[in-house]
Amino acid sequence: MKRLNGMDAMLLYSETPNLHTHTLKVAVVDVADYDGEFSFDVFRRTLLRRLHRLDPLRYKLIDIPWRLHHPMWLENCEVDLDYHLRRVQVPAPGGRRELDEVIGNIASTPLDRTRPLWEFHFAEGMAGHKFALIGKLHHALADGVASANLLARVMDLTGPKKDERNNDPTRLPPSTAELLRAAGRDHVQQAIAMPGVITDALSGARRLRRRARERGTHPDLARLLHAPATFMNHVVSPARTFATATLSLAQVKQTSKHLQITINDMVMAMAAGALRDLLLRYDGTADRPIVASVPASTDRSPHRISGNELGGMAVSLPTHIGDPLERARLTSLATAIAKENNELFGPDLYGKLIGYLPSLAAPPAFRWLGRQDARNRLFNIPVSNVAGPRERGRFAGAPISEIYSAGPLIAACGINITVWSYVDQLNVSIIADDRTLDDTHEVTDAMVHAFSEIRTAAGLSGELITVDSAMP
Repeated sequence: MKRLNGMDAMLLYSETPNLHTHTLKVAVVDVADYDGEFSFDVFRRTLLRRLHRLDPLRYKLIDIPWRLHHPMWLENCEVDLDYHLRRVQVPAPGGRRELDEVIGNIASTPLDRTRPLWEFHFAEGMAGHKFALIGKLHHALADGVASANLLARVMDLTGPKKDERNNDPTRLPPSTAELLRAAGRDHVQQAIAMPGVITDALSGARRLRRRARERGTHPDLARLLHAPATFMNHVVSPARTFATATLSLAQVKQTSKHLQITINDMVMAMAAGALRDLLLRYDGTADRPIVASVPASTDRSPHRISGNELGGMAVSLPTHIGDPLERARLTSLATAIAKENNELFGPDLYGKLIGYLPSLAAPPAFRWLGRQDARNRLFNIPVSNVAGPRERGRFAGAPISEIYSAGPLIAACGINITVWSYVDQLNVSIIADDRTLDDTHEVTDAMVHAFSEIRTAAGLSGELITVDSAMP
C-alpha cells in the first residue's frame, strides 16, 4: 500500500462527468518487415510477460473510510487482461485522420475506478502494415516523465537481457482498521510538517513579490489572474476529439538554435502562433496575450514510473503579436520569467501545499467547478512538452515508428496541446471536446503553419521536411 500524494489525489478529485483525467499514450508499430504475424494475441502475450515490471498497471485504488485522507494504491493486485486489453478497428483507408478519430472515441469515456486505472486498445486496419497500441492511463498514476519511463519498460529490452515472466502473486486489500491507522499516522506527519511548509510558502511569496517589483510591468505579457475570455474557455463537454501532426525534430532544433532559444520555447512559440490564427478565426480578434498552464517536473529520474512530481507555471503567450520573430522572442522571455518564478517560489512547494487539499471537500468542489460557465482567470489552455525516447523502441520485435501523448482537459479549457519528441520526430497531439472546434486538425495544421512561418521569418526555408517514419 502507498498513499497518493497531493498532486495524484487532486487529479483524482478533479475528475467529473465532463472532465476525464486520464492521459493517452499511442505507439504506432510498423510490421512491414516483421518476421511472422503480428496480432492481438502477440500483443496480449507480450504484455502479460512484462506486466511484473509495469508496477502502476497493477495498482488498484483503495478509498479511505469517510474520506478521512487521500486514497491509497493497493500494489500488485489482480489484473483481468480480458477487460483491460481491447481490440478496435480503424476505418478505411486507415490513415492518420481515421486513427485520430478512433483515439478521440476512446478518450471520451472515463476509466472504471473499481479496477486498475488503465486500458490498452489494439488498433487494427491501419494502412502501410501498421498497428497502434493506444494506452489510456489515469493521470493520478503517472505524470509525463513517469509515463515515458513506463513506456520504455513496455518496449523490448535492448541487448541479450530478458526480463519476461509471469506476474507476482496478488495481495489482499487491507482492513478498515488498517486504513484508519495509516490515515492517522499520515495526518500526524502532515501536521508536524505544516509549520515548515507555511514558512516556506510565505518566504517564496515574498521572493516572488520582490522580484516582480524589480522587473516592473511588461505591456506585452499577460498579468497574473488575468487570462482573457476566449472561444476555448467554456463548460467542457464529455466527448473528446483528437488530432496529431509530426514535425522534423532536426528542423525544430535547427530553428531554435538559429533563434538562440530552447526547444521548449520553440514549442510554446508555435503554440502562440497557432492559437493566434484560431483566435482570429473563431473570436474575430487576437488583441491580448493569453495564459498557458505548463507543468514543470520536479523529479526527472529515469527510474520513476509512477506518481506526479509536478509544479505548475503560468506562461504568457503573445497571441496579440503578428510578427513571428517578435512572438518567439516574447514567448522565450515569458517562459524564462515563469521558470524563474517557479524556482523562486520553490519547485517542490506547490506539490507540498496540494498535499493539504481536504479529501472530503475537494471532490464536490471540483464537480461544482466543472459545471460552472464561468471565466477561468488562471489559464486559457494547458500546454506541455515532454522529451520522449531518443532511440527507436520495439515491441515483440517490431519497430515502434511513432509515439504520441495527450493530457486531459481542465475546467473551462476546451483544448489541450501536448508535444512529445521521439527519435527524429516532434509529435504534436491535440485533445479537445466536441464543442470548441469545427475540426480538431485545425490546431495541428495551425501549429505546422506557425512553425513554417517562424522559419521563413528567420531566413530559413519554410518548406518542412517530411519525416518518412511517420504516418503521412
